[in-house]
Amino acid sequence: MNENVNKSALFLGSCFAVTTTAFTFSIRAGILPELGRDFGLTAEQLGFINSMFFLGFPISMIIGGLVYHTFGAKNIMLVAFVTHTIGILTTIYAGGYTGLLISTLFIGFGNGCTEAACNPMIADMYSGVKMDKMLNRFHMWFPGGILVGSLISLFMTKMNLGWEAQMWVTLIPTVIYAILFFGKTFPKPKVEGVTSLSNNFKAMITPVFIFLFVAMMLTAVTEFGVNQWVGIILASSGASPMLILALTSGLMAVGRFNAGPVVHALGQTGVLLAGAILATIGVYMFSQVTGPLAYVAAIIFALGICYFWPVMIGATAQRAPLSGALGMSIIGGIGMFSSGIAMPFIGSLIDSARTEYSATGLTGDALELATGQDTLGKILVIPATLIVLFTIFYFWQKNSKRAPELDLEGTRELAGDY
Repeated sequence: MNENVNKSALFLGSCFAVTTTAFTFSIRAGILPELGRDFGLTAEQLGFINSMFFLGFPISMIIGGLVYHTFGAKNIMLVAFVTHTIGILTTIYAGGYTGLLISTLFIGFGNGCTEAACNPMIADMYSGVKMDKMLNRFHMWFPGGILVGSLISLFMTKMNLGWEAQMWVTLIPTVIYAILFFGKTFPKPKVEGVTSLSNNFKAMITPVFIFLFVAMMLTAVTEFGVNQWVGIILASSGASPMLILALTSGLMAVGRFNAGPVVHALGQTGVLLAGAILATIGVYMFSQVTGPLAYVAAIIFALGICYFWPVMIGATAQRAPLSGALGMSIIGGIGMFSSGIAMPFIGSLIDSARTEYSATGLTGDALELATGQDTLGKILVIPATLIVLFTIFYFWQKNSKRAPELDLEGTRELAGDY
């Protein structure tokens, strides 16, 4: 059925597309301080700009998931390319706060289209063990791309090349994936076990799905809330914020590539609980330590958040199976949406803490360090709450009848999603 499909080109294009998503995340995190200085923006305003990234993503991801079989992966990726390009160029020529809001919304929309199109497209091109392997290789490029992007941002910042030049870099993988996709025949969709929308919605009002819905909001804010603000919060800690982001992302890439044995050994509920404990320890250390110990905190934090997103998606598929693809899209969408809502809130915490400590006479690096650590101390309540929730979930699911655990290969596939 897909004999004329150039699988290598489409797969490589998918990897560059998700690398674009990663670059827009890591490089934009790296240039936030410069944007704040150049345009005279408060931390709360920077938070609203960040929130546009997380607003556009779930909107396009859910819409794309609903129309994948009618609109097609090729057209969804065309929309991704157009919105990525518009978003990047309008960021460079934004001129102020409103322009940055709009440009970031476009970028987020393009990122969501990539997620909606590439996952099922790769599944349509491959089957069995081959599909599992290729999905894993695709998904590792989100943290892997963040690692590369953060190192690029660090280098260009040290060379005083300016934030505009860094944004031009994000256009490189965008153009590459467009070239790789251009003129190619896309695989025909394989619609298997389609569930009615009524069954989807019935499954989404069950206690398990509602629990996962709430927990996903907190896991996503724990992951993205700290990572996206690391450049500002830890700028005066004596450790390099972009190196911390690179270290975190590198460990996540390795961890997700080897996720199968971990999830197979601990089970989904065990991985989630362990992740909450490690993430809490990591955020607590971030709020207390300075210098080289911040890198130790980054390692612990990375191990904590590494499996949150993919295992939450996998838990939805396994423990609320009748919710189907729509249910997984809703879970992923609420994760991004809640992160977007949290961004300006975290920004306002930074502004309030800075005002409070400035009144005590602190200035310069001492003021910024106290501000950042105070903010992280307040964020700590989120992963700490997850420890309680996932402890309940662990014993609840242990004593309930549910779908059998996935085999090792299936677990790897689910754990590959970011």
